[in-house]
Formats: sequence, C-alpha cells, structure tokens
Amino acid sequence: MSHWRIKLSLFLNYFVFAILLNSVGTVILQVQSNYGVSESSASVLEAFKDLSIALVSFLVASYITRIGYKNAMLFALGFIALVSLLMPSLGSFAMTKLLFAATGTCFALIKVSVYATIGIITKDKKDHASFMNFIESFFMVGILTGYFIFSAFVDDTQIQSAGWLNVYYVLAGISLVAFLLLLSTSLDESSVRTTVSKSFLEDFKEMVKLALAPLVLVFIVSAFTYVLIEQSIMSWLPTFNSKVLSLPATLSIQMASILAASTAVGRFAAGIVLRRIHWFYVLMICLFSAGVLVLVAIPLAQSTSGHPVTGWTDAPLGAFVFPLIGLFIAPIYPAINSVILSTLPPRQHAPMSGLIVIFSALGGTTGSIITGNIFEAYGGQTAFYFSLVPICVLLVCLFFFNRIQKKSENLNR
Repeated sequence: MSHWRIKLSLFLNYFVFAILLNSVGTVILQVQSNYGVSESSASVLEAFKDLSIALVSFLVASYITRIGYKNAMLFALGFIALVSLLMPSLGSFAMTKLLFAATGTCFALIKVSVYATIGIITKDKKDHASFMNFIESFFMVGILTGYFIFSAFVDDTQIQSAGWLNVYYVLAGISLVAFLLLLSTSLDESSVRTTVSKSFLEDFKEMVKLALAPLVLVFIVSAFTYVLIEQSIMSWLPTFNSKVLSLPATLSIQMASILAASTAVGRFAAGIVLRRIHWFYVLMICLFSAGVLVLVAIPLAQSTSGHPVTGWTDAPLGAFVFPLIGLFIAPIYPAINSVILSTLPPRQHAPMSGLIVIFSALGGTTGSIITGNIFEAYGGQTAFYFSLVPICVLLVCLFFFNRIQKKSENLNR
C-alpha cells in the first residue's frame, strides 16, 4: 500500500512548525521595536517555546498511543491554526508568549506522533533511516522559507508597524491545509493501539534511573551545551544583524537564513564524512573550526563601512561570515544522538529519546536567556564572543563522552 498521502502530510506538518519554532529570532527583533521590551525580556520567548516542548513531550510519550497519532496531530494543527488566527488581532507581548507556548505544546505532539508514525509507514530499517533524513532535511527547508516569509511582511520604513503580524494568517492557512490533508488520509494504527502503555510513574522512574548512568549524564551535558550554543546564535542573529551590523530589519531577517542554509549543508556533508571517519575526530575538528570562526568573524563586525546598507550586495562581510558557523556545529547534535542511541539497548531508546527532548529544550532556553542578558548589558559582539565558553565546555564533554562510550561498548561485547 502506498503511503504517499500520509508522508506528504508529515512533511507539511514539519514544514509549518519549522517556520513557527525558528521564528523566535525574528520575533525577538520585532517585539523590541513594536512593544518596547528589552533584550533580556524578549529572551524569555525561547523559554515559553522550549519548556512547553519538554513538559508536553514527557507527559504524552506514554499515553499518545491511547489518543492516537493521527488524532494528536490533528489537534496540534487545528489548535495552532486557531492561535495563529488570533495573533494579528490580539497582538501584544503577552499574546506572543502564549503563541510560543502553544507552538511548543503542539510541536511536542507533532514530533512524538511523526517519529512514531514513521515506524508504521516504513518497511525496513533502511527505509526508516532514509525517510527520517528526508523529513529532517525538509525541516531545514521550512526554517529557510520562514525567514523570507516573515521578512516579506516587515516594513523597514515603519519600524513600529504591526503589519508583520499578518504573516500569521499565512501560517494559519498552511496549518489548515495540513489539517485537511491529514483528516482525509487513512492511517492504520492498530499495530500500536494494542501495545500496553506504561504508567506515568513507571516511565518517570525509568528515565531517572537512565539519566543517572555516567554515559548518559555526560551525554545530557553535551546535548544541553550544544543546543545552548545553537539556539543562542539562531535566536539572536537577526538582532545582531540589526543592532551591531546596522542592517535594515528585513535584511537582518533574510540574512539570518545563511545560518539555516549552512547548517543544512553541514549535516549533509557530515552524513558522508561520518561513514569514513570516527565521529569523535570529526566533531573535534568541527568545534575547533567553530571557535576559530568566532574569533575571525566578530572583529569583522567592528570594521563595517558605516554606509547605509540597502541589500545583500552592500552588506558587510561579517553578515556573511559569522552564520557559516552552522557548517561546523551542525554535525554535532545528530552525531551524539546517534552514538548514545546505538550504544543503549533498544528497550531504552524511548526513555532516552525523552531525555534528549527535555534537555535539548532546556539548553535552548538557557542559551537564549543568557545571550539576551549579555546582549543587553555588554552588547552583541560580547554576547556572541560568549559562545566560545560553551564551545570549550563541549570539547571537554565530548572527550569524556568518547572515553566512557568506548568502555561501555567493550563491556557489552
């Protein structure tokens, strides 16, 4: 049986949430102009998104089979469409917080359901891995598209204009299309409906026990630190472009897409390289390269010409160079997730996935808040120089992660 309709639906689901989730940097820039909030206040938007993802992912992991994957996705798409429709008429900083809380909640339902559905609609491990890569790549396409969709609604001549909020009508429309496509598509969930779900308390005990294992502890710190780096840069790059490089708001948002593009290229390239070279050596080279790029790119932001910037052709070099850090940090997260999951027995993959989601979300929130406060107190250049600290921490963590992982493999032989 062909599953092309459900696959198309999953792609569209991921596409709309890629735009919403990664619009945080754009929205942080806009709420500062529209609602007069400070950098540190704007940084909490990341927390509303990430903490809701972490909480809901943990709560629904055991019970989503009772709800049904299709029903969970339909609820998420319908609810986010409704919230998006309300956003332009109720536009305020408080409503923006609620929007990202709703986005995080709905994405948690989408992610758990999509990952579980892939197992139903793929025929073997190779097909599963192939489709997983395709859908994660499409997520990056959504991020890239989001920058240009949002920038199309931003008016550089009227900084405090609320016209940019009309973008949410477009996103509500995409969500409704995804809802109708999924509603009209059949999905046989009988194979998972018969599975007995564990109680919340049993799941919690299993996750805590797993988290206390030395290998998992070091992994958790590594994953937390990586997402802290990634989200601090991704969320604040539009503001950096605007306030440090003096780019117009529209161009600031558009040029942030370089980071998403370089991240996509970095992950694709790493998928080829990691087949031939051990992951530890690849990631060490990536982290050293990322550190060097920070040291090279930030001074370029200090040497801007001072002339008004109107487009890509006259943008300063720093606007092009710094986002290339995505090339080097991109392989880290998928690689360490793969290592930890392949090291653990299959029965522990579910609780481990829960830990990955939870601590990734916490890392993203922490990174955005720290960067926002440093940005406000010391400026954007210092805020991005700060990324060198977690890069060094991650170097140390991966060193110990590699050692403990090797010992664990030897013991299991």
